[in-house]
Amino acid sequence: MRVVIAGGHGKIARKLSGLLIARGDEAVGIIRNPDHADDLSGAEPAVLDLESASVDDVAEVLTGADAAVFAAGAGPGSGAARKDTVDRAAAVLFAEASERAGVRRHVQISAMGLERQNEPEKVGEVFAAYLKAKAAAEDDLRARDLDWTILRPGRLTDDEPTGVVQLAESVSYGQIPRADVAAVVLALLDEPRTAGRTLETVGGQTPIADAVAAVVQG
Repeated sequence: MRVVIAGGHGKIARKLSGLLIARGDEAVGIIRNPDHADDLSGAEPAVLDLESASVDDVAEVLTGADAAVFAAGAGPGSGAARKDTVDRAAAVLFAEASERAGVRRHVQISAMGLERQNEPEKVGEVFAAYLKAKAAAEDDLRARDLDWTILRPGRLTDDEPTGVVQLAESVSYGQIPRADVAAVVLALLDEPRTAGRTLETVGGQTPIADAVAAVVQG
């Protein structure tokens, strides 16, 4: 399987690339900074700025892939404007390029708590903008002719992977290691019957493979 990952230098993306490479798959990491090319956990680098690239530019990178994963984000320290240009607009661009390149399988990493986008006085203007951008990106993806899955993780940590999670359409807010999020994304890619689902995940007690199987069976 050849998987193109937007936000290839991000922590989740690098962990996902490592998992793919370790089992003999191919990973392509889209990165903005060419200096990051040697730090992609074995993924093939594709230098492209999703804030300025055209749909055709991105589709060219996606051509021939079996799946696409949007794992990009403006990151901490960025303002409201970049939450829109990366967390929304880049996600929309990536999804449109997937359609154009004929890459149907598409996993988009979102966030829990999107309903708080309307509470800037509680969560802050920038975080509200982030949640608004993620919600808009979700809405756009759901309207596309793709085999999409949206994954909403809880608060991300850099803890060691546990291999056990909660995964459902709705779970109580909690935290989850980025490594476990990457493993959940890989399991979702392997299970086409999760297409058309929006799922939330936090740390839990269920092995990831069993958690994905339960979602499909339930």
